[in-house]
Amino acid sequence: MPQPLDEALAEIRAALLDRSGLRRAIAAGHRRGAAPSWVRAELRPVALKRGEQLQVVTSDGVRPVTRNLTWGGDAEATVDALLAEPFGNWHVETDEATWQLRVTKKGDAQLHRSAPPADTGDTADTAHDRAAEHLLDPGDPLFDLIGGTAAKRRQVDAFLRALDSTVDTPVARIVDLGCGNAYLTFAAYRYFASRGVDVEIVGVDVREDQRERNTELARQLGCADRVRFVAGAIREVGVEPGPDAVFALHACDTATDEALARAVGWGAKVILAAPCCHLDIAAQLRRGPVADPYQMITRQPILRERFADVLTDALRASLLRLHGYRVDVVEFVDSRHTPRNVLLRARHTGAPPTEGQRAEYAELVGAWGITPALATLLDY
Repeated sequence: MPQPLDEALAEIRAALLDRSGLRRAIAAGHRRGAAPSWVRAELRPVALKRGEQLQVVTSDGVRPVTRNLTWGGDAEATVDALLAEPFGNWHVETDEATWQLRVTKKGDAQLHRSAPPADTGDTADTAHDRAAEHLLDPGDPLFDLIGGTAAKRRQVDAFLRALDSTVDTPVARIVDLGCGNAYLTFAAYRYFASRGVDVEIVGVDVREDQRERNTELARQLGCADRVRFVAGAIREVGVEPGPDAVFALHACDTATDEALARAVGWGAKVILAAPCCHLDIAAQLRRGPVADPYQMITRQPILRERFADVLTDALRASLLRLHGYRVDVVEFVDSRHTPRNVLLRARHTGAPPTEGQRAEYAELVGAWGITPALATLLDY
């Protein structure tokens, strides 16, 4: 039943200022004949080193702005200002209930109160000093645009955890090589933006239609000034200045090598690469003679393919290490969800290679009679 808007907003206000019970809140949409100052506002409690605060993220359709407010005066004044804006919808979750407020065309309120959502880990952990169940809010508008399937959510979660554990230095510029439909590109931007980090991301894909599609998504997400896309081949496209971090997620076969070579050439501080379709080394193993007693590994196609996957990524890790990177090879997504679940996670240290590392690489390629594509690209 409709009720006076002032009464409904008073109930919403009490929920928003419930310091111990608030989980999250979202304001969006607009009332008839009026437009709020913000396209969207998100609120949630956070636990920072300086104490518990209310985090408010507002977006004007161009870029989000994050503020962490002290409970009491600052938070109360901001909540009152947001409630005064002509938002058309409010969604508020607390430990006690979920409120859905919709403003009708007549200016009345339709307020629905229901039981709180089950605590399944879908709400973000308030502590910034420990790992959250989700590093990107499952209610983020990104999932509405890309289709929030369970598989995509798992991959976004896995990727952001890898990013969170790898980036321990400031990054201002990121390049995603072979970005495809770019949902991980956008996830990275939303992750940094939600933490108040100002980054610029450039997505590169060979297809012009992907560039157009992704550019439109950036516009819809309000980040077109910080996330842009170019069409071109990884080896040729111009991206200047060089980035602090490079992603190459599921670039097929030697496209991963091309991305790694460009990252090394730029001197990127951080590289995250999830390889796919290791065809080059598999073909070399098929063509070349194999020393005793290893023919059985390469004689059977399925064994040759699986071994080529392992050998290719081992050589990539070795070559990155020879170029001043510390490299970890870790699981990207649980193998129950995809067999392509390896992630190369590299940080630039600048450490010169040792003679032992050089010898290890030389012995490995010599034993199998192969030339990795990445070695050719790096002229090693």
